[in-house]
Amino acid sequence: QVQLVESGGGSVQPGGSLRLSCATSGIAFSFYAVGWYRQAPGKQRELVASITSVDGTNYANSVKDRFTISRDNAKKTVYLQMNSLKAEDTAVYYCNAFRQGAAASIRNFWGQGTQVTVSE
Repeated sequence: QVQLVESGGGSVQPGGSLRLSCATSGIAFSFYAVGWYRQAPGKQRELVASITSVDGTNYANSVKDRFTISRDNAKKTVYLQMNSLKAEDTAVYYCNAFRQGAAASIRNFWGQGTQVTVSE
């Protein structure tokens, strides 16, 4: 059974920090690219940051220099360190694991999401 479990969300004041974790099980984790997406109320889900199976990273312009994505293949976990948080970072954050070229049944998985709220 494949599971992606996000944790680390919560409420923080502007300028604060949070570290999200995405713990996976049931997949050959080292072969998967992993992305953090977010969805704010009334908005489309957007890619925030991603990391490939060989540690290549990509960030949305809105979070560059503030967020850092990393992975620990031994723990099958991906992290998102979020610093200098802004109100506009408020959203539900989702973890996605994707394996290009894999069979459809094992190609793409999502976590359940974790809420991040940035407010005074």
